[in-house]
Amino acid sequence: MQIMGSQTSAFLKDNNLLLHKIIVVLLLTCTPESNTNDLLPSSNSYSSSAPSSLMHLPFDGHLSFDNLHFAAQDFGGVFSSLPLAVLYPRSVSDISLAVSHVFQLGPSSDLKVAARGHGHSLQGQAQSPGGLVISMESLQKPKMRVFTGKSPFVEVPGGELWINILHETLKYGLAPKSWTDYLHLTVGGTLSNAGISGQAFRHGPQINNVYQLEVVTGKGEVLTCSEKQNSDLFHGVLGGLGQFGIITSARISLEPAAKKVKWIRVLYHDFSSFSKDQEQLISLEDAFDYVEGFVIVNRTGLLNNWRSSFNPKDPVQASRFSSDGKTLYCLELAKYFDPEVDESVDKEIERLLGKLSYISSTLFMSQVSLLEFLDRVHVSELKLRESGLWEVPHPWLNLLVPKSEIDDFAREVFSNILTGNSNGPILIYPVNKSKWNNQTSLVTPREDLFYLVAFLSSAMPFSTEKDGLEQILARNQKIMELCKVKLHGTKQYLPHYSKQEDWEAHYGSQWEVFMRRKLSYDPLAILTPGQRIFGNKIRVT
Repeated sequence: MQIMGSQTSAFLKDNNLLLHKIIVVLLLTCTPESNTNDLLPSSNSYSSSAPSSLMHLPFDGHLSFDNLHFAAQDFGGVFSSLPLAVLYPRSVSDISLAVSHVFQLGPSSDLKVAARGHGHSLQGQAQSPGGLVISMESLQKPKMRVFTGKSPFVEVPGGELWINILHETLKYGLAPKSWTDYLHLTVGGTLSNAGISGQAFRHGPQINNVYQLEVVTGKGEVLTCSEKQNSDLFHGVLGGLGQFGIITSARISLEPAAKKVKWIRVLYHDFSSFSKDQEQLISLEDAFDYVEGFVIVNRTGLLNNWRSSFNPKDPVQASRFSSDGKTLYCLELAKYFDPEVDESVDKEIERLLGKLSYISSTLFMSQVSLLEFLDRVHVSELKLRESGLWEVPHPWLNLLVPKSEIDDFAREVFSNILTGNSNGPILIYPVNKSKWNNQTSLVTPREDLFYLVAFLSSAMPFSTEKDGLEQILARNQKIMELCKVKLHGTKQYLPHYSKQEDWEAHYGSQWEVFMRRKLSYDPLAILTPGQRIFGNKIRVT
């Protein structure tokens, strides 16, 4: 449903006529890279009539102007901007009504709308300074349903958590194919980015494993889209950073769920052998089901820490291994199997591992359920929460580095820029672009093989040492400068920029398509202002 006022209708009519005749100039905000507690809404950041007009809308859920501070925070802990109000929708029509109303206010209004999932954004992407935040976890419709058959799928609301989807689908002996490492994220949130984990080399990211979406566009329209229906919107929204619509439901592809998982870790001294083995493994059709890796810098007692979850193949040799003062590379693997059918899984793993060049004394293995394996990061979360180290700033940096640049990247970053402890995991693993859909909005390197490199740092409050927020941000900036000057094929994943030329450089040849989609589905630039791609307006001259 769409409600339009005469001012907005006239604007769009003129806009459509102009699209084929004029030059589009994009205004981008230039927000400084800093902790933005000072980015609270000013008195003129929204139309004075906006609060009263929102209050009188007939929502099924409810609108709140109180207790808003949670909506001004996120997991990143770097940016903080208070909204005007938070909508707790009970129906898709609530979301459509809210966006339609803001759209109806026309181009003179500065009121914006952001969808907020589980609050795991890193740079204020789900915040709306002086605007409206929609709490997507309040949306419980459509009710989650599993469809079995030849091409099974699960239909879920956009605010559903992946961990809940796993629990429900396992009841039917099924599970989604592609994951993120952390499952306590919403469907709409990960699909607006990509959703990448160690299964991506085989199945592609999560956005490759979606059959259908329901989306509320920036005009307030509720549209169903798929590869065959409204396909431009479908591809635009997937990986679209929330710029073209709010995902209100999704149909996600499923596969038979593994009964058990062999979970394996080994170490390498040198990056060359480590990366060569990773690339070999993802090229094999029937090898492992999950391939990831870590960079480990000067970690004391590393293998002893592994013993809480893994068993060493050779306990004596493992006890003699020292990780102190070293930069090591950990290869993490998983093999899915059914104990009642796959009786030779141990021999198969031994055969595959025999082709690799890891340090023999560092082979550790564990057998767990699929649920235990996929939800493994949650165990660490609970420990960090107990020690008060979960709700700290997380100035993460995620990059996609082409194969041709990964050796130079590793040499420059791991040997020169990173000194001492990294204050969090550093993930690094390759994926094969042939498994990815190049029609989505996600930006990747041009090469067929590229690496995800993720610096998942935690900053200690009030610290002025290397584990402090400013110091980690400075380190991230050094890495970005390296990529800008020397490694031109590298792209940011979960991108964050503050300058127009940086956003245009990020999208490259895709920028024109991105702009066309923005003008088609969110012509007043209402949605997701926290990405800082667009300013208050898309100005047409």
